[in-house]
Amino acid sequence: MLILGIESSCDETSIAVVKDGKEILSNNISSQIEIHKEYGGVVPEIASRQHIKNIAAILDESLAQANVTLDDIDYIAVTYAPGLIGALLVGVSFAKGLSYGHNIPLVPVHHIKGHIYANFAEHDVKLPCIALVVSGGHTNIIHIDENHKFTNLGGTLDDAVGETMDKVARVIGIGYPGGPVIDRMYYEGNPEFLKIPEPKVGEYEFSFSGVKTNVINYVNKMRMKGEEFKKEDLAASLQKTIVDILCKKVLKACEDKNVKQIIIAGGVAANSLLRSQLKEKGEALGIEVSYPSMKLCTDNGAMIAIAAYHKLMNGYKPKDSLSLNGIATLNIADEKE
Repeated sequence: MLILGIESSCDETSIAVVKDGKEILSNNISSQIEIHKEYGGVVPEIASRQHIKNIAAILDESLAQANVTLDDIDYIAVTYAPGLIGALLVGVSFAKGLSYGHNIPLVPVHHIKGHIYANFAEHDVKLPCIALVVSGGHTNIIHIDENHKFTNLGGTLDDAVGETMDKVARVIGIGYPGGPVIDRMYYEGNPEFLKIPEPKVGEYEFSFSGVKTNVINYVNKMRMKGEEFKKEDLAASLQKTIVDILCKKVLKACEDKNVKQIIIAGGVAANSLLRSQLKEKGEALGIEVSYPSMKLCTDNGAMIAIAAYHKLMNGYKPKDSLSLNGIATLNIADEKE
């Protein structure tokens, strides 16, 4: 089974060809990071225009690299939510045009499920498991049962992990995106420098707004005094606090649900401290921890194709080439596909 995966939910235009949900024949990504850096974040209108500019060329490149044509494709998978509305519209419209023009069934895919299923291509995921979703816009603990049913146990009540890192990075002046820079700076700073209290919220819920504010208030206080501070120490303190909270809550979910495997998903799954700390703490409790390779952590078409494969294997029946009639920014817990 050959599935063409299309991803355009934010600032990466990506198209991939995946065989049988495992073998990635091509996975080409056009990133807009350099374009959005000068604004300190993603500008939706610019992102949409770049998707329009790049998407046809990325399709040609991915088909050529996989050595296939559209006539060989069995299904087209496309991200339909959540994401920037204009950006999603480009990918969905492009997918619908290909579907209609070449009579290829269309499979809509939830973006977060794409991130989660990226693990299934590279690891032997044993269900039931717990998925820790950590990205620029999402922080969730999700239980996946033996029948691939997703249950959202809890999520962030305010800022997501990636959003928190980006906002702190902007304030201390280390650039965009903040996550990768903070991860590198962690090893150059003192993670015990700033004591950041853990927010008191539900057992599976997160709140990072106060964590962010704690760091920003320290920076503002030092600047008003005209005193210097070491950016590496603040980055290290922030990352340690975030990773400690994530590990504590996801391990508690495993204990409560009697689950022995955790999969990490989303852009922040690339964070080196989260990977190492969760793996170490999980192994001490007999819990296996898996995470995607670096290229599958970022937004990409392969993960969308992989998620579509499992959706089809679990009974989804595409109705026709125009079955995707709209876009809705749904919460993963509300997704009925």
